[in-house]
Amino acid sequence: MFTLKVDNEIELQLFQQHHAVKLYQMVEENREHLREWLPWVDSMNSPYQFESIIPIWLNQFAENSGFNVGIVYKGELVGSISLQQVDWHNRMTSIGYYLSKKAEGHGIMTRSVQFLLNYAFFQLGLNRVEIRCGIKNKKSRAIPERLGFIKEGVIREGEQLYGRFHDLFIYSMLARDWNKRVPYLT
Repeated sequence: MFTLKVDNEIELQLFQQHHAVKLYQMVEENREHLREWLPWVDSMNSPYQFESIIPIWLNQFAENSGFNVGIVYKGELVGSISLQQVDWHNRMTSIGYYLSKKAEGHGIMTRSVQFLLNYAFFQLGLNRVEIRCGIKNKKSRAIPERLGFIKEGVIREGEQLYGRFHDLFIYSMLARDWNKRVPYLT
């Protein structure tokens, strides 16, 4: 199984079929918390839905076009992070993430994104990583801002959430910029 060890507390595990129930339980326990910024939460009503999505994620991984992994903190699934739609020609990708309410405040997402940046730039040889966040989603925006991403602009009405459009900030990190920051982050 594809597993990345972030540190002594965090592992990133490629979702497999046996994760479907735990993933559903995590979403169910955090439904109100996640619903505010994730448009798919209301449509997830059964672990069987994750059983049908996980093979799509595994295929994406097999095709080397990105991956969706679980964030496991001290042995417990607490969230998800992904490299979405790797564009090999332009050597770029975007990172998406979410975390359970009880796991917030421990630096889990910051460490996970930092690790994925190292992986994207040093292992995969990518040149650009983007993160898009709802303008009003302060917790999500804090991650790229803390890690020194450049806020490039606003994508007006870039995402629809429950029948209403909202604006997104787009952040980017380039390999050359990350190389300058790495010694200060470790």
